[in-house]
Amino acid sequence: MATLILFLLAVSVAYADEAAFIGVNIGTDLSDMPNPTQVVALLRAQQIRHVRLYDADRAMLIALANTGIRVTVSIPNDQLLGIGQSNATAANWVARNVLAHVPATNITAIAVGSEVLTTLPNAAPVLVSALKFIHSALVASNLDSQIKVSTPHSSSIILDSFPPSQAFFNRSWDPVMVPLLKFLQSTGSYLMLNVYPYYDYMQSNGVIPLDYALFRPLPPNKEAVDSNTLLHYTNVFDAVVDAAYFAMSYLNFTNIPIIVEESGWPSKGDSSEPDATLENANTYNSNLIRHVLNNTGTPKHPGIAVSTYIYELYNEDLRPGSVSEKNWGLFDANGVPVYILHLTGSGTVLANDTTNQTYCVTRDGADPKMLQAALDWACGPGKVDCSPLLQGQSCYEPNTVAAHAAYAFNAYYQLMAKAQGTCFFNGVATVSTTDPSHGSCMFPGSSGRNGTFVNGTSLAPSTNSTISGCPSLCTYGGGALMSSVIIGVLLWSAVIL
Repeated sequence: MATLILFLLAVSVAYADEAAFIGVNIGTDLSDMPNPTQVVALLRAQQIRHVRLYDADRAMLIALANTGIRVTVSIPNDQLLGIGQSNATAANWVARNVLAHVPATNITAIAVGSEVLTTLPNAAPVLVSALKFIHSALVASNLDSQIKVSTPHSSSIILDSFPPSQAFFNRSWDPVMVPLLKFLQSTGSYLMLNVYPYYDYMQSNGVIPLDYALFRPLPPNKEAVDSNTLLHYTNVFDAVVDAAYFAMSYLNFTNIPIIVEESGWPSKGDSSEPDATLENANTYNSNLIRHVLNNTGTPKHPGIAVSTYIYELYNEDLRPGSVSEKNWGLFDANGVPVYILHLTGSGTVLANDTTNQTYCVTRDGADPKMLQAALDWACGPGKVDCSPLLQGQSCYEPNTVAAHAAYAFNAYYQLMAKAQGTCFFNGVATVSTTDPSHGSCMFPGSSGRNGTFVNGTSLAPSTNSTISGCPSLCTYGGGALMSSVIIGVLLWSAVIL
């Protein structure tokens, strides 16, 4: 499987202070994805330059340091009441989660809460105060020009969204929306909006055609026409964004840009979600990226692209709820692409790695005993050629279980043609796009190793090797090949064979 392609093109935008972009959301449950260092390695390999975090996780912010990646950090809803009622609490949050990391980590925005008006209405009265307190703390640190402050809204706060020209915000929220928009305008910030055509389509009871939700081409007679403006709409995304623009203009705010903080399509669903499929997720996200990076804009603002964060980078297998809730990611928890985006003809390509350069390495913090058992299995029943790990051979150093296991895991992964599930080893292995080769130790699958692999498949080990090229008395990290090979078979054969 080729490495996922993401296109990130800087497009000049008259409506905003910075170029339009495609970014990604990174979920809150770090136990459900690779560790921060591996996440950042994936971001860099894919040339992803904008990310949004759903909190301000310290380890993730440290891992993002000195990468240049532009980061939006978030204040979770459960902290909103405290921050919105206390300037000191807001200042402490900024000191702990922003000042402690800049300038090494390129924090460019703070998202205060998430869909507060629709999911936490009791906090609505303090929402604007929270934004102002956070902004005041940034002003005090001379960071207000670098870091924008806003809050993401569900598109459901917009009523009568079609035709867009008649759209308006739920009037019951006027006491919040008017001062909020004044704040965004006065600070040069933007309206954060979550746009999910998948849900619009699912809830329309057949009124919205699937092609209209997926950005698929429509014949002119199938396009939706705003009878007031005569603007033609070819997709749900543009219609929702323009509805937000018109809703702001209804309140006399016409110069606040919009950034879409979340948009995507699930790749898998249960029986009640028949359109949550790999094909539809691929189609939506491919077309969305192309739409943004081609500088298409919307019918109301043609040529003014709407920067968008794709929801999300990784599937979250532990997320509660329906099957689709777990399957919005571009990658699975091991960093393997869920599908390959079809982006031909979308413009300049800044990341186009189709060489299938992925490797299987040890997961940071893995239990040494589990690693040893997995290593023994790979070099035994797994039929991996572990002879390079013998003392005096090219991959003996560093002589640690983790280092030797990484070589063995990757050798098995390559031997099995990188088939799904072959880089797991009971959770102590993970897929990486970074070549782990070092010095004279060339890992299987590396472009620097000649004659050992053909099209990613290992040639058979030497027939005169005792255990796939490793005599039974060879040592790994100071320990002999253990009798726990049998245990390894029980642990891993059900998973990876």
